[in-house]
Amino acid sequence: MTAQLGLDSYLNVTFSDDKSVAYIQFSKRDESFKCTEDELMLFLRSHQIQHGIEKGVISRIASHPEEYMFSRTPVAIGEQPVSGKDGYIEYAFKLRDEHDHRPQETEDGKVNFKELLSLNNVIKGQLIAKRIPPEPGKPGTAVTGEPIPFKPGKEAYFKVGKNVVLDPEQTAMYAAIDGLVTTTEKGKINVFPVYEVNGDVDYSVGNIDFVGTVVIRGNVLTGFRVKAAGDIRVVGGVEGAELEAEGSIEITSGIIGYNKGSVRAGKNVRSSFIQDGNVVAGEDVIVSQSIMHSNIRAGKNIICNGTKGLIVGGSIQAGERVTARTIGNTMSTTTSIEVGVQPELRNELTELRLRSKQLMEALDKADKALNLLNQLASTGQLSSDKIALRLKLNATKKSTQREQDEVRERIFEIEKTLEETVKARVDIIKKIYGGSKIVIGRYTRFIKDPAERVSFYFHEGDITMIPYI
Repeated sequence: MTAQLGLDSYLNVTFSDDKSVAYIQFSKRDESFKCTEDELMLFLRSHQIQHGIEKGVISRIASHPEEYMFSRTPVAIGEQPVSGKDGYIEYAFKLRDEHDHRPQETEDGKVNFKELLSLNNVIKGQLIAKRIPPEPGKPGTAVTGEPIPFKPGKEAYFKVGKNVVLDPEQTAMYAAIDGLVTTTEKGKINVFPVYEVNGDVDYSVGNIDFVGTVVIRGNVLTGFRVKAAGDIRVVGGVEGAELEAEGSIEITSGIIGYNKGSVRAGKNVRSSFIQDGNVVAGEDVIVSQSIMHSNIRAGKNIICNGTKGLIVGGSIQAGERVTARTIGNTMSTTTSIEVGVQPELRNELTELRLRSKQLMEALDKADKALNLLNQLASTGQLSSDKIALRLKLNATKKSTQREQDEVRERIFEIEKTLEETVKARVDIIKKIYGGSKIVIGRYTRFIKDPAERVSFYFHEGDITMIPYI
């Protein structure tokens, strides 16, 4: 059989989408079909197949064609591309991980908070972090010999906060002042000076509003206010006071709020216990002993799993998960546990949608005005003030369009976050009592009978209870 013409009437060649695999398939089935390896190789070459030919498969098709008449057989396999590695930020020292550094507990249930006061101090000009560039990938090779492009690694970028500087190449970050390295919301790296109070925050000290981190080596008494752009560390306890930090708040003793004041942190709040308190955290609330009759809200998790690990009364709201040893009590005290709640995000989404509508209207008005001016320009009727107006309108349109793109991107991010209910979960390590209420998203489940070692999560339109693992 003269290979090419003859084989073309019997065989088809097809490729995978990226041409990394070539296949042969019989279009005509004839038991008398015969061909040699060389004829098959010539046939493949005539179809631009140059690379990765499976010679063993070719040999088998030539010697036993009947085995391949009813299948699509890969005869050439190219090389897959290797994706590039993403770049990353390498820190000159270990930034404290809020989850790894749990307070140490002694046998009698007391908590050692000493490690919570360890500070990442730096001096002016000290290296904080380096930007490691992405590593290039490797192109693959199609069976036709053409390169298959690889997916490049992503660049990493510094999240620049206060009192830090970058080198001209933007590859390294340095401290601009002596102080404490602190991360605030959205992962920004800051260097904040530290303000220390060697005693209680009382009338002798007054309210504090500081651009850095505040360390209080005493108690914060009822009616006083402490505000910090960094972290707040309280070695004693907090009464019905107002604490507000862009970073984290750590309280060695506990919070007795008397239903007054509040504790608000951009990142995490840590405390031994919370009683009659109001606490809001952008990320986690971590309590070693108990949360009693308090209103707690966390963007991510509320963790109360120390020796006692008790949550009783009040309203507990977490964006993702609540973990406790015990929820409720034998007296069936009403205790509300809500997960999958992110009210700040929902409020932001409403505002963004309204802003998007306003921007659309502004763009529409600009387009109409520009169309009119362009028509006047085409007939030579554009005065100098109209020329200036057209330039201004074009600049405004570009600026408005850029803001509209940013708003739409943020709307998409929030919608995606709100859809992720798979993380919403309540874990009870020991026991949950009747009188408790579990809310996940829009769904509610009232607990009538006690249950031990269980988890609650949203599944197929309902709140499901499963054994805690």
